[in-house]
Amino acid sequence: MTHTLHRRGDRENLSGDYIVFTMSAKGFNEEGSAEKMKKFLKILLKYHPVNFGDMITGNCYVKSAEEIWHNINTTSIIHAVFTDEVTVSKILRELRARDLGLSVVVTGIHETTEECCQEAGLQKHTVEHSMGIFGDLNRLPEEAVLQLSTMCGHAMVPANLVLRMVKEIKKEKKSFQDAALELTKPCHCGIYNPARAEKLLRRLVPLMTYDS
Repeated sequence: MTHTLHRRGDRENLSGDYIVFTMSAKGFNEEGSAEKMKKFLKILLKYHPVNFGDMITGNCYVKSAEEIWHNINTTSIIHAVFTDEVTVSKILRELRARDLGLSVVVTGIHETTEECCQEAGLQKHTVEHSMGIFGDLNRLPEEAVLQLSTMCGHAMVPANLVLRMVKEIKKEKKSFQDAALELTKPCHCGIYNPARAEKLLRRLVPLMTYDS
C-alpha cells in the first residue's frame, strides 16, 4: 500500500505520526477476514487513536465508530493513527499475541518502526519508501502546505482547503484545533493525523499573510 507513504516533514514533526492498518489478500486470506478485521479494530481502539476508519465507510470524524465497525467486510482496509511509538509497540505486542492471521502495516519513521517491531518480537517482512514527486515541481504548493495536504495519500485534502483554514484562523473564525479537524474530515480512509495538523498549523499560520 502506498497511500500512507506521501507524508512530508522533518524528523521532529513526523515523530508524532504513526499509522497502523490491515487488509486481506484476495485469494489468500480474504475468506473470513471481516471478523478478523473487526477484532483488529477493537484492539486498535483500546489504544485511543487520534483518527481511524475504513476505506469503505469513512473516517471516525464523519461516521460513527459503530457504523464503521458494522460495515467492515472482506475488502475493508482498517486504519488507525497514533502519535507515539510506545503505543505502537504495545499494539504490535498485542497483535502478535492475538495472531489474527492478517498482515499488518505500520507507517512512520523507519528507524522508529524498526524499534517498535523489535520490542514486540516481530521481524519486518517488507519495507516501502516513497520516491518523492516527479514532474514540474514549480507547480506544487509550498512545503509547509504540502506537509498538511499530503497526510491524505489520496489527495482529498487540497492545498486550497489548507489555505482557507489558515485564513479562518487568522480571522479568528476557527481555532487551531477546529481547523485541524476540518482538514481531517475529507480524508476518507482515516489516515489524516489531526494532532500533527494542529501543530503544523500553529507553525504555519504566523508565517502567512492574506489580503482581506
